[in-house]
Amino acid sequence: MSARAAYDPHLFQKVLVSPMYLAGSDGTGDAGFAPVAHWPHHHLDDGPCQLVVTSPDQRIRIGWFGDDFELWKITAAEDAVSAPRWTATFKYVTPPEIIAGLTTALAHDYAEADNYDINARFLASPSPYWADAIRPLTDAGWTRDAAESGTVEYSSPDDQAGVLIDNRRSGWDARTVELWAGPPGWGTRAEAVFTARTPSHLIAATAAAMANSAPVIRGRHQIDREMEHLVTLTPVGSASPQISRAPTPLDVRRTAVTQAVHRAARAPRTAAELRVMAARSRTGASTGAGSRSLDPEAVTRPLLSPSAPRRSR
Repeated sequence: MSARAAYDPHLFQKVLVSPMYLAGSDGTGDAGFAPVAHWPHHHLDDGPCQLVVTSPDQRIRIGWFGDDFELWKITAAEDAVSAPRWTATFKYVTPPEIIAGLTTALAHDYAEADNYDINARFLASPSPYWADAIRPLTDAGWTRDAAESGTVEYSSPDDQAGVLIDNRRSGWDARTVELWAGPPGWGTRAEAVFTARTPSHLIAATAAAMANSAPVIRGRHQIDREMEHLVTLTPVGSASPQISRAPTPLDVRRTAVTQAVHRAARAPRTAAELRVMAARSRTGASTGAGSRSLDPEAVTRPLLSPSAPRRSR
């Protein structure tokens, strides 16, 4: 970290970042682990993987490689010792809120499955229709691009994110679907890569999180300088701009009632106050001096010798 970053409080200000897929990592991965916080956690001292969160039967594994370019590795297998049926890998810059889309779906699938169910939904075969995996993106307005034969590409409306589906590859471990965001580079490109047998609904859950328009919170220092011109940063807690508009009939009625209440509050309420006002008015007219406006204190000041109250007839 540079000396400027270490001593400039502005850089540590919390900001809302949009679009979310360009927000980068928050350095903790908490959002990605939150949906499976109740699963067993295994902290590892040796090797590149620092933390593994597993389903109770250890068929689903979520690995956190804190110091590696491939920060997340998520797999699912038929049992605790079998080779993974599918693998999802997320690069260092991928926002953990996107990983949360996948881990939320996995937690739901596991909760709905029977113990050791080989037909659990997180082990389902992918749909034969590639469009099923990216439906949330097309629904969000992502458009198809020209691509090589055997591949399909879509890009976001701002052209800063996309998806590549490669139907030419074969083999259970072939990397067939790639979601990306941001320009190429260590600190700028987010990537999520899925192997061939990943269930389509899990890819779709990840894509839905990526298409989410809600901003996410980051520190300014966590935004790569090359990304600053591509994102919108709003200080956390700042007031939303007020949009002027013509008053509605309800607004007019509310204003009239408010003004009537204020007039009633300023008007005299007792006979004594009325006599004070009349006396001051005659005095002012006879002397021709002073202001014609009422003295607020005179209205509220009690008489020294108030007359006895009159009885109503």
